[in-house]
Amino acid sequence: MAELTISIPPALKTWVDARVAQGLYSDAADYVRALVRQDQEQAAEDSAWLKAQIDEGLKSRILNSEPEDVLDAVMDEDPDLRG
Repeated sequence: MAELTISIPPALKTWVDARVAQGLYSDAADYVRALVRQDQEQAAEDSAWLKAQIDEGLKSRILNSEPEDVLDAVMDEDPDLRG
């Protein structure tokens, strides 16, 4: 398994320690791995949603707006898509 070392502020360390103390995770590394997996799953869901939206749009063959305007509207709904 690869090793990753990170630094976090004390407030985040306190949060991680509290989550581990709740017994949901065996240690801080287990908690971080769970968060990364959750992020991977969310990214896959976001990608599938976007692909479905594109497919739906292509099937409709109707476009009253410029593609850039459509993308801006989609990204306005979810600021995380702007990167």
